[in-house]
Amino acid sequence: MTRDRMLRLHVLREGEAGLLPLVLLHGFPLDHRMWLDVTDLLPGDRTVLAPDLPGFGASPSGPDIAAALGADRDAPSVDVMADGVAATLRSAGVDRAVIGGLSMGGYVAMALLERHPDLVAGVGLIDTKSTADDEGARSKRLEIARTVVAEHRVDAVFGMRTSVLGASNRVARPDLVERIEGWIRDQGPRAVAWAQEAMAARPDRTDALAGYEGPSVVVVGDEDELSPVPTAQHMVEALKDSELVVVRGAGHMTSNESPEPVAAALGELLARAGRAAARV
Repeated sequence: MTRDRMLRLHVLREGEAGLLPLVLLHGFPLDHRMWLDVTDLLPGDRTVLAPDLPGFGASPSGPDIAAALGADRDAPSVDVMADGVAATLRSAGVDRAVIGGLSMGGYVAMALLERHPDLVAGVGLIDTKSTADDEGARSKRLEIARTVVAEHRVDAVFGMRTSVLGASNRVARPDLVERIEGWIRDQGPRAVAWAQEAMAARPDRTDALAGYEGPSVVVVGDEDELSPVPTAQHMVEALKDSELVVVRGAGHMTSNESPEPVAAALGELLARAGRAAARV
């Protein structure tokens, strides 16, 4: 991949050379900025990187990333997202990292486990699920994608500014609703549509979790209605070396509703991954 066709990689924090960096993958339909609250609370000795996934933020479109990778431009895929992340990190000199992903970012993290296991020193799965969409969810995603493209605007996903929050925060945190709406408004309709189609096509990756030997953590808000606690428990049961962290009073956006326990979980994961790397 040429540099102009790679994902935009943001350095959220510079840490010490030689320590495993943390790579954070954002949710839908947002960009790297959703991780800033968590980054402020992470251990200061670690480099923290956050790419904008295809079409979001400052990154090239999904079809352009697919073409650069030699994949089908007309077949939106979470695998393309993962391969784009891997190529971008390796181009930046990162060949081993702890990966954390929320929601869509979690789908990408699991694709990295399957397709680029050598890259993953530890994985944090936050408000996400390893199972594929059922037919109803898949149809809804495709309908939204068609609507967004037809209307040339992202209004069809504005409802997510509240649905991603826990029931209590939808009313109590108007500031957070406004921030999320602003992030959604900044995304292009074609990126939103491409990502919806990619997520609709993703496979069940529970087997990828079962085959992973490294350290992991699963984080979920106890008010998450999109990826509820049982889906988190399903992933923990599949993983060999995992912990479950349930964040009280938070929904699908634990990273912003309650960033402290998310940062603590990722900080502990970094420590575990560092100890595992030292034993090799």
